[in-house]
Amino acid sequence: MKQSLTLIPTMREVPSEVEARSHKMLLRAGFIRQSTSGVYSYLPLAKRVLTKIEKMIQQEMESLGAIEIYLPIIQPVEIWEQSNRYENFGKELMHFNDRSGRHLLLSPAHEEAVTMLVQEGIKSYKKLPLILFQIQTKFRDEIRPRYGLLRSREFIMKDAYSFHANNECLENTYNKMVQAYSSILYRVGINYRIVQADSGIIGGASAEEFIVPSEEGEAIIAFSDQSNYAANIEVAEVVDQGVISDEHLKSLEKIATPDVETMEDVCAFLNMQPSNCIKSLLFKADDKYVVVLVRGNHKINEIKLRKVLHAKSLCLANEKEIQQLLGCSAGSIGPIKLPVDVKVIADLAIQSVRNSVAGANEDGYHYIHVNPERDFAINSYEDIRYIQEGDPSPDGNGSIRFEKGIEVGHIFKQGTTFSETFNANFVDDNGESKPIIMGSYGFGITRLLAVVADKYQDEHGFIWPKQLAPYDIHLMPTNSDDDVQLSLANELYNILTFYRFEVLFDDRNESAGVKFADADLIGLPVRVTIGKKASEGIVEVKIRSTGETFEWAKEELVDHLNEFFRSN
Repeated sequence: MKQSLTLIPTMREVPSEVEARSHKMLLRAGFIRQSTSGVYSYLPLAKRVLTKIEKMIQQEMESLGAIEIYLPIIQPVEIWEQSNRYENFGKELMHFNDRSGRHLLLSPAHEEAVTMLVQEGIKSYKKLPLILFQIQTKFRDEIRPRYGLLRSREFIMKDAYSFHANNECLENTYNKMVQAYSSILYRVGINYRIVQADSGIIGGASAEEFIVPSEEGEAIIAFSDQSNYAANIEVAEVVDQGVISDEHLKSLEKIATPDVETMEDVCAFLNMQPSNCIKSLLFKADDKYVVVLVRGNHKINEIKLRKVLHAKSLCLANEKEIQQLLGCSAGSIGPIKLPVDVKVIADLAIQSVRNSVAGANEDGYHYIHVNPERDFAINSYEDIRYIQEGDPSPDGNGSIRFEKGIEVGHIFKQGTTFSETFNANFVDDNGESKPIIMGSYGFGITRLLAVVADKYQDEHGFIWPKQLAPYDIHLMPTNSDDDVQLSLANELYNILTFYRFEVLFDDRNESAGVKFADADLIGLPVRVTIGKKASEGIVEVKIRSTGETFEWAKEELVDHLNEFFRSN
C-alpha cells in the first residue's frame, strides 16, 4: 500500500484529557479517532490489526467445531423483558423507536436472540452439541466512557454460545473454550490470569474471567501469594471470621453521641477501633427491607449480598425510607430494637465482636458494649463482605494480595437459564423433552487491541510484533525527488509484494525527518530505507523491536527478510 493513498493522520500531541497509554498512542500513530464520547472510528492501520486478531479468533473457534453466524444488532424490547434482563441492564441499554413506534434496542448482548434461534432449529438430541459464534459490534451506554477503547459505548466483541444435552458435554466444551482463549492470548503475547468471576447480568451458575494485569484496569483481582488461587474481588470468598475474644460481656449502655454521623466520627468520639464497631446499613431487596451488618473496617459486597437474599433488585434505602421505617438518619442505624418484619443479615466476622459499638436508631445516640445474640437477633450469618489484602487465601494456601487488571474475556456456564425462559427444549434419546443446557463465551476484540497497544510501545511509538503488525515492512526513500532512490523503491516494492510481504510504501513528498518520526510511531517490524547508497543497490534495514540496523544489497533483501519473519 502506498502511504499517499491511505489515511494515517499521525499526531505530535494528544489532548490533555486522554489518560490511557494505549489511547494516547493509538491517537498519535493515526490508528483511531474519536467520533463522540465513547465511540471511535478505526482507521486503516487499526482495521488491519483488528482483522488479524479476528482471524486468530476465528481459527481458534473453528478448531472447536464452532460455526460462525451473524445475529441482528437491532432487537425488540419484548425479548429482554421476557428474560428479565431489561431492568438489570438498566440505563446501559440504547433505545430507539422505529417509524411504527415499536420500541427497539441496539444489542449489548445476544443470549436472548441466539436462544430463540436455536429454539426454532433444534428439537432433538441428535443435533447437539452445537457451538455458534459471531464477531460483531455491541452497544452499551456507559455512564462514564474512559480510557479510550478499554471502556467505550460501541465496541467489537466475539461472542460464542454452546448448546448441550447434558452437563458433562457443557463441561467439556467449557474447558476447550478455556484452552482456546488461552491460545489466543498466547499468540498475541499477552500475560493473563484466569479468575473466578460473577456471572452478573449474563446469568448462569458459574463464570471465569481472563484478566490482563494492568494499572489502567478497572477489575481488582484477589490472588494468593503462595498458590494459583485468583478471583475477582466481587466473588472472592472470605474464610477469615476473626478471633472470638474471651473478654467479659459488659452491660449494654446507651450514650449520647452528638454530631456523630460516620464510622470515622464514631471511632474518633469513642476512641474505638473500627474493627470493634458494627456498621449497619438498611437495604431494600426487591420490596423488603433488611438491615445488614459488617465490622467497621469491612465493606459490604452487594454482589454477594444480592445472591444471599436471592434478590432481583438491591439498593440502599434512601433517607426518607430510613426515617419512615426507623425514625433516624443513615448514620444512626443499628441492629437493636428493629421492627419485627425487618431481617438482620450479618457478615461472618460479626460473630467475633465483643462489647462493640452500634447505632441506636436514634439520632445523637449510640449503644456501647453491644454483643450479638445477647442484645439483638440475627437471622443469618453470611459471607457478605469484600476480601481484603492480608486475609487468608480461600484455598488455605498463603495470603491474599491485590492487583488491577483488564478483563478481555468472560465465560459462563449458563445452564438452562435462557432455554427455560424461551422454551428451547430438545427430545432426548428416551423421548423426554428437556431444556437445552447452554454456555456463553465473550471476548473483547477492541479491548484486546487496547491491551496490545499498551504493551507494544515505547516513547517513540508502537513496536508491533510480527503476528499483529498492520504491515510487515515500512519501505521509504529518504528523498522522493531523487529519481534513483524512487526507482529502487518502486522496484523493491514490486519485489516484496510479489513475495507476499505486506508493505507500506512511504511515497509521500515529505522530509526524511517526518518519514522517520512517522515510521517510529506506526511501529512496523522492519523499516527498509533507500538513501544515499541507492545507486549501489544497497539499503538500510532497521529492526524496530531491537533498534538493530543492517546494510543489505537488494539481491539479498528477500532472503534476509524471509529468515527474519520465519524466526520466532
